[in-house]
Order: sequence, then structure tokens, then C-alpha cells
Amino acid sequence: MAKIAFILLCHKDPDAIIRQALSLTAVGDYMSIHFDASAPKAAYDKIRSALKDNPNVTFSKKRIRCGWGEWSLVQATLYAVEAAVDAFPRATHFYMLSGDCMAIKSAEYAHEFLDKREVDYIESYDYFKSDWIKTGWKEERLIYRHIFNERTQKKLFYGMFEFQKRLGLTRKVPDDLEIMIGSQWWCLRRRTVEWILDFTKKRHDVMRFFRTTWIPDETFFQTLVRHLVPEKEIECRTLTFLMFTDYGMPVVFYNDHYDMLLSQDFLFARKISPAARDMKRRLGVLYSTEGVNFQISNEGRSLFKFLSGKGRIGRRFAPRFWETESSLGRERELLIVVCKKWHVAKRLLDRIRQMTNIPCIEYLFNEEQTALPDLGGIQTTLGKRHRHRRALMRMLFDYYDTDKLVVCIDPGNLDLLEDFCRDRATTRVLEIECQFSDEYMIGHAMRVGLAGDQTPQETLNRLLPTIRNDILHESDRIRDAEFEHYMRIRETETPEVNAETLEAFLTVPHDQAIEIARSPYLFAD
Repeated sequence: MAKIAFILLCHKDPDAIIRQALSLTAVGDYMSIHFDASAPKAAYDKIRSALKDNPNVTFSKKRIRCGWGEWSLVQATLYAVEAAVDAFPRATHFYMLSGDCMAIKSAEYAHEFLDKREVDYIESYDYFKSDWIKTGWKEERLIYRHIFNERTQKKLFYGMFEFQKRLGLTRKVPDDLEIMIGSQWWCLRRRTVEWILDFTKKRHDVMRFFRTTWIPDETFFQTLVRHLVPEKEIECRTLTFLMFTDYGMPVVFYNDHYDMLLSQDFLFARKISPAARDMKRRLGVLYSTEGVNFQISNEGRSLFKFLSGKGRIGRRFAPRFWETESSLGRERELLIVVCKKWHVAKRLLDRIRQMTNIPCIEYLFNEEQTALPDLGGIQTTLGKRHRHRRALMRMLFDYYDTDKLVVCIDPGNLDLLEDFCRDRATTRVLEIECQFSDEYMIGHAMRVGLAGDQTPQETLNRLLPTIRNDILHESDRIRDAEFEHYMRIRETETPEVNAETLEAFLTVPHDQAIEIARSPYLFAD
């Protein structure tokens, strides 16, 4: 009879991870956990402590920081797989999960399902001939070397790409490999997993190649399984049910989706909303329940397409999906950096990107050219961003697959601050108090159109006090608003004092906060 070792990659919500582990191992299955090294140590310690006496749970022997699109996600998976292979010799299948996945069938059903066929379940489509990649780079993911993170180090990522492209520094795919692509949510047999681990130790050339491909979690296992396993033993599908909207955003499931999920021909579903507490409770109990008869209708995707399209066809002004919800989500944290010196805030965000795994976005409500992903057009103009501000933020949380996001806002946008701070999400505001020299104030006056190159010095002398008072007034209005989670760092304070505030604002370890606060030239003009 099948026994499953779940490979869990996670980075947040230790309580949910503990519940997930207890639920899935209660019937004799196993779990191997890799908890992202960028997450707070206290969260990891809480998970270890809660599960230390559970013989069916093990942990990766090494924790690493994971970043979207990086090799680190594959490496973390390999660490968790190695731990599972060593710890659970009776495991017959290894099933890849995230913290957002939940079982939508009982263990009894899942074991019988896996026992029926001697196959590996993994999406594995021809990389070049299939249309799995709808838009964007294809060949470029492979023939160029990608060593920087596209989301947190955009300038370095694209600068490295352009440099290689100009010099023609391309490389070949290893001769004996046919690159495949598919979802990272797979279920593999023990023999297949052992073959893969053995292959990684022998083929250093292949490992070097994948370490610098872009988004290798969509190609590494998919390619190796097809290379090592006979085609007749591969079922080209995932056993995890997930859907995407027309705008490329993952569909989130709520309490009223319970019956629909149980009727799908899948064992797990992703993503379950943190707010769907009733469904999470019911699904947690379901896995250990015996004798449940599941009626498979498999209409989920077509039903979603019908309901989401209903009322839009032929209606120019029908409601868009981003207008149907008003909250960012109770479980999310929006961290707002407020600073009149935009370059100071941008330097701080650059340092936060380097030191943490928190996505950071610069003045998205103030600068049209701020780098943003394609979110179905809602991000194209400042006017749209302001009108659909909460929807935009929700979509960014979903795009970066995070519950914590840092953005910059100008102190003059008090309406944005008041709106976000009224949301059910946890919103923290960090004001950066800077010193303003006359030279800076003159430059600011020119940037906002109050002065020009030919403005007489006498006029500037009369103008500067007014501008300075206006900046002070903006800061006073923010403090008078008495936001619940308002904090402030000052240019005149020591890095040690500012670090205490940054530690609370970012909820990061003190040593990381110190490194951020000590950033060279942080406040320099």
C-alpha cells in the first residue's frame, strides 16, 4: 500500500504548518519540511518544538534563503527530498507541497489512487514545442546565465542579460537532455526520486547548467524525470488542483468552494485562503476520515470560466474582478515607507531587498515608470493605480506570493495612507525624517516646477521657507493622523537607535536590522 512522504517548502505561518503536518501524518504518512532561512528563527523554532516528538516528520539538514525564479527553490526541494529518503525508508511516493496546499481527498482515497498505477505524476511538456510558456522569454531562460533575482535585483538581472546578449555569450543545452517544462507540484515514486538524487551526484555539468537557468523549478525535475523514466511510466499531469484568472493571478479558494473542490479529480488544492477557516478545519479532518465516497465531476475549471465570464461578454462596463473585493486580506502586512527624499527611501528598499526576502516596490503611486508586473492593465497609469489602489495591492501580494510587502509613498499622499491604514490588513508606516539643505530645497523646487534655471536668487530666497514649511506640514499631518502602527527613523539618530525601529517595522532579526540601518550613504544627498 502507498505511503506518502510530503515534501513541504514553506516560509510563513508556523501554526498552519504545524496543523498541516499533524493532519497529514496522523494516518501514517510522512513529511519533510524546508522552512525558508529568510523567515524569522523564532517561527522555525516553534515548528521544530511542536513537531519534535512526531516520528513521521523530519526537516532539511540545511536551510537556505529561497527566491522566486532562482535555483534556491530547487536546491531547497532537493535538501527536503534527501532528508525524506533517509528518514522514511517505507515511503513509496514523494509529493511536493507548499504551505498554501490542502488535501481535498482522504488518505484512504489518495493511497488507493496511487496504488492503481505504477507511474510518476508530473507535468512534463516539450520546452520548445509546447505552448506552456504563453508570453515572455523562452530560449533566453536557458541559453543565458541568470545569477541575479529578477524580482529583487531587476537592474542587475536585466543588465547581466543585456551584457551577455551584446557579446553573444550564449551556451548550449547539455547534449543528451531534452528540456521539459511543467508545474512544480509533482508526485514521484521512490525509485524515481532515488534515480534523480543519484543523477545529481554524477552529472555536475547538468547541475551547473540548471543552477543558472531562470525559473528552474519549472524545468529541472520535469526534464530529469523524462530523461530517467520510461515514457509509459509518466502521467503528464499534476495531482494538485490550481487555477489562474484571465489576468494570470492564481485563483484563491474560500469556504463556499468546499464541495466543488472535493468533486475534482485531484488529491490536493492550491491556494486556500487564510480567511477560509471553516474549509481549512473541514479539510484537515477529511484526510484522516475513512469510508468517504467522492463523486468526481471535475467541472471546476469550466465552472470558474463560466462564472467569471458571465456578465462580461458584450458588456463594456461590466464589473472587473478587482472591483469585487475591498480588503487586502486580514493575514497580510503592508509596510509603507514615507519619505520626501525619494532617493533615500529607494536606497533603504535596495538594502531591505539585499538583506531579506521581502518584496519591495518604490514610489508606485508617484512615478509612472516604477517597474511593475503586468497585472491586466490596472498598473499602466498613475490614475488607474490610485483609483484601484487596494485591488492593485492585492494583485501585487498575489504576484509575489507573499503576505508581506514594502512600498514607498510620498508624504503628500495622506489619503493613501489613511485608506491603507483603515484596511483589515496590518499596515505599518515608517517615516524617514531627513535634513533638508538649501541646495536640496532648490533642486526640489525645480523638480516640482516651482523654479527653473533662470529663477533669480532673490525669488528662491523667498520661496525656500514656504517649501520647507510645506514639507514640515505634511509630516505633521501624518503624525496628527495617529496611525496605530506609526514609526519613525531619523537622519540625526545613530544606526543602533534606528535599527530598533527597523526591527519592529520589518519584524526581522536584530542583526539584519543593524545591517540595514548601517547602510553607507543612506541619507546622503
